Amino acid sequence: MTTPLENVDWPLPTQRLVLRRFDVTDIPAIHAYRVQPQVTEWITGRAVSSESLASRFGDGSTAVIAEHEGRLIGDLMVRVNDAYAQREVAAGAAGTQAELGWTFDPAFHGRGLATEAVGELLRICFEELGLRRVTAGCFTGNEASWRLMERLGMRREAHHVQDSLHRDHGWQDGYVYALLADEWRA
Repeated sequence: MTTPLENVDWPLPTQRLVLRRFDVTDIPAIHAYRVQPQVTEWITGRAVSSESLASRFGDGSTAVIAEHEGRLIGDLMVRVNDAYAQREVAAGAAGTQAELGWTFDPAFHGRGLATEAVGELLRICFEELGLRRVTAGCFTGNEASWRLMERLGMRREAHHVQDSLHRDHGWQDGYVYALLADEWRA
């Protein structure tokens, strides 16, 4: 069974980056930045070991790697899923949207590389995969993440009050952002 990302002709260059599929040999480089406190603050789970990180990435079917000048600088997620639909039209909603996520090495923050990478990921979703909608979420305290979404033209659709339990900060608010293919093309 093929996954949506297998239908893309990888690798894909941008102005300063190369986006490519995840490979298990990427784990040590990913682990090196995912254990840093400023990264673990906002990601779903701490990368305690390379083995735990490898199990989290699994077969890598949703993972994309961003490289800058030959160095791995971030990992991105594209999880294609079905939109909500009533039973009679559910087939028309199958595989029409994706949830995005990203984690970048702090050594490369502040250069616009995350904006470039996620911008290309949006292009892939809309042009290569033919999706109609993408979403992304974050804790409201993760200002870098929600500002990135806004720079890319994503719309804040929800502010959930204390909907997410943070390992260090207790119950936190969360934001959900989205973008439609038609909005992206405009």
